[in-house]
Amino acid sequence: MSPAGGKDQPEHVVLIDGSGFIFRAYFAIRGPMTRGDGTPVNAVYGFATMLMKLLKELDADRIAVIFDYSGKTFRNDIYPEYKANRPPAPEELVPQFPLIREATRAFNLPCIEMEGFEADDLIATYTRLAREAGARVTIVSSDKDMMQLVGDSVTMYDGLKGKRIGVAEVNEKFGVGPERVIDVQALAGDASDNVPGVPGIGVKTAAELINAYGDLDTVLARAGEIKQPKRRQSLIDHADDARMARTLVTLRDDVPLDDGLETLHADPPDPRVLTDFLKAQDFRAIVARAAAWLGAEDLAVEAPDEAPRETDYELVQDRAALERWIALARDAGTVTIDTETTSLD
Repeated sequence: MSPAGGKDQPEHVVLIDGSGFIFRAYFAIRGPMTRGDGTPVNAVYGFATMLMKLLKELDADRIAVIFDYSGKTFRNDIYPEYKANRPPAPEELVPQFPLIREATRAFNLPCIEMEGFEADDLIATYTRLAREAGARVTIVSSDKDMMQLVGDSVTMYDGLKGKRIGVAEVNEKFGVGPERVIDVQALAGDASDNVPGVPGIGVKTAAELINAYGDLDTVLARAGEIKQPKRRQSLIDHADDARMARTLVTLRDDVPLDDGLETLHADPPDPRVLTDFLKAQDFRAIVARAAAWLGAEDLAVEAPDEAPRETDYELVQDRAALERWIALARDAGTVTIDTETTSLD
């Protein structure tokens, strides 16, 4: 996580979609995983692992992890059913939310959220400020909603897949450039966020209409010209839904931030703070890697007077548990397997 900017290149601002990271981490490591006091920590483990990998891959001059604030946002005032189709967070994930924010601070990263707004809006605002300052921006997320922010100086990065998302990739997904993603989403709606669009119009058809007429307002104004009767009538009947959907899917880039762009430092973690946090979660497998990354290998060794830990065992009896152990083994990099048999038949 060394500074990337210099006299010959613009500053590099990295904005991490922390809420997206949480759920990807949670679903990547399923099954029971608890620390000594019984608190579930599978998402915390996945989050810390993904974050350390990311910081090794990306150099940044300014960086922040940005989270959704729990509770309703301004979009619910516009449309009360916004995201109402989503189930509540899994019970074992809830106590991990504050731990993940604690993990972010242990990595010495700015941890940002704001009541009334989604993480996407804060990311959009920081992106605008960075572009105005002449910086280049990397948004660490795979969320399609943020593809509207992509441009010449703004790319997205899927940290799990190691994939860059630029203008070409946005065109491939939506059939239009980033500047028209909002119009396509307004027509097609978004089932994952419970955003209504125009019935009978999906992303492909929406892209065809936008490319043919230029923008959403023109499509709606000239809906009577559409040759297909059902499509024409649907556009006429649901024009207000499309306009509301446009408001819902448009990311706010004018959030009144408490922490300006200048506060997004990119300093490395304090080795002791980070390793102490990882040890407190019983993440022994990644303490050594974190210490080595920070050049503080001695912190990975337990104190001489520390009482030896009892060895923990788990009987793997289902596929979910097996997959979790496979994920842990891959993350550790090295694993020893001892087998015994009474017969080779």
